Amino acid sequence: MKFTRRSGILFHPTSLAGTPGIGTLGKSAYQFADWLHEAHQTLWQMLPLGPTGYGDSPYASFSTFAGNPLLIDLDMLVEKGWALKDDIVPPDYIKTSGKIDFGSVVWWKLPLLSKCAAYFLTHCSEADRTAYETFKNDNAVWLDSYADFTSIKQYYDAEAQKQGISGIKGMWNAFWPRELASCSPAAVSEWDGSHTQNIEEIKVIQFFFDYQWSSLKKYVNSVGIDIIGDIPIFVAPDSADVWANQKFFQLNEYGVPVKVAGVPPDYFSATGQLWGNPLYDWNAMKADNYSWWIARIRRVLQLVDCLRIDHFRGFEAYWSIPYGDSTAVNGEWIKGPDIDLFNVIKKVLGDIPVIAEDLGLITDQVRSLRDGCGFPGMKVLQFAFDPDEAGKEGMSNAFLPHEYSTSHCIVYTGTHDNDTMQGWLERASDCAVQVVAEYVTGKELRKEDACSLVKSGELCDRMVQTAIASTADYAVIPMQDILRLDNSARMNVPSTTGTNWSWRMDGEALTKENASRLTFLSSMYGRNLK
Repeated sequence: MKFTRRSGILFHPTSLAGTPGIGTLGKSAYQFADWLHEAHQTLWQMLPLGPTGYGDSPYASFSTFAGNPLLIDLDMLVEKGWALKDDIVPPDYIKTSGKIDFGSVVWWKLPLLSKCAAYFLTHCSEADRTAYETFKNDNAVWLDSYADFTSIKQYYDAEAQKQGISGIKGMWNAFWPRELASCSPAAVSEWDGSHTQNIEEIKVIQFFFDYQWSSLKKYVNSVGIDIIGDIPIFVAPDSADVWANQKFFQLNEYGVPVKVAGVPPDYFSATGQLWGNPLYDWNAMKADNYSWWIARIRRVLQLVDCLRIDHFRGFEAYWSIPYGDSTAVNGEWIKGPDIDLFNVIKKVLGDIPVIAEDLGLITDQVRSLRDGCGFPGMKVLQFAFDPDEAGKEGMSNAFLPHEYSTSHCIVYTGTHDNDTMQGWLERASDCAVQVVAEYVTGKELRKEDACSLVKSGELCDRMVQTAIASTADYAVIPMQDILRLDNSARMNVPSTTGTNWSWRMDGEALTKENASRLTFLSSMYGRNLK
């Protein structure tokens, strides 16, 4: 695929300001699109859009096909006549600013959405009913199994809670009746027949998301902005994806993973990252002509204009960890499907616009796969200034802009897994800060002078400028770095849970000053035209 010279912002809709509890697809999302347009940015990159599960991570979703109900804007439901205004008034503990309290939002919003769905089913217009039925028919390949999974999960999660069972013990492969856990067609059909209303409400909620998302995307595209979406290579163990497609995963007869995914010790963790996702049975997928992957890619490309695949290197070889291990240290590399998968996808879907997340331990074989597919890889400026290299002359690092061997790549100051740029600079050694400052200013500096650039925020601005000035086809900057925010605005710390994904932008952050600065940089470095 041909990538032209462009720039944009990495910003997930949950971080939007001004709506109860969490960012939504409502008015503030349109205002953000307008601000991007004003700033002459033509890319809006997001994290995965699926319903979040354990740990609130968008990379651990209950479905890789479904939309996140928490993103649905309640005011828009009222405007469409799909909900009552009195019903959507949030309780006092739900705030419109500050960090997201996912537990409180889920506790309040999901039952409310079910109430709105029930109202829709009894009060919608004939045209809306037709649109809903069309949505169900067009998405039956994933919607039916997702609704079944969600309905069964809601019931048995409540049962697990009554019995004091929590966490992984409440999962489908550990707590559901055997017939339902095995996704027996007869058992699932019987469940459908006795839970019709609940299942229909789950489907309506997905219709709400799809309608609001489609409307937002149409508007975003109309002002010259493309959306870059994101999917993790693996899916969550507690998901409709695994439950309904058990033959495609490395599971035992009870649906429990035999081996799980992660990565070996790396930049982020000395013991590696133990993700815990069940691994694919690639032989079974190949025998089925990779139909599940084709359906997955097709669905995501209905929602976005370009797709970033997280952990792309796992298609060449993946880190296989024995189930039950406490760290990723004892894993081993196992060969993946390599280019065979993408040849089949291309045969069915044609050329697809994909960005390969090629970070971590990247071998010649991974680079060959990426280049053979024609996908651009990623460059992260924070990785360019390794503290071990600080102070050395003639510093060489593949993430330094002057070392880019091709423009066919995407440059970021940092990703959702990195600290914010300002936070990273504040925690870097004085020696490392000096190297960064000298690189981006092009002049020798004393350490104290370099450190003063950190305190003022100027060095953060210079790193943004360096990314936009680079030869990379796309330059994508996390919104936190545009706002010069410190570590408190970090989106995720890998291998941790509890406080991640909760950052929300201040409601006054979308200033003309920041838009003008981006307009100038994008114009100066030839990125202001699509």
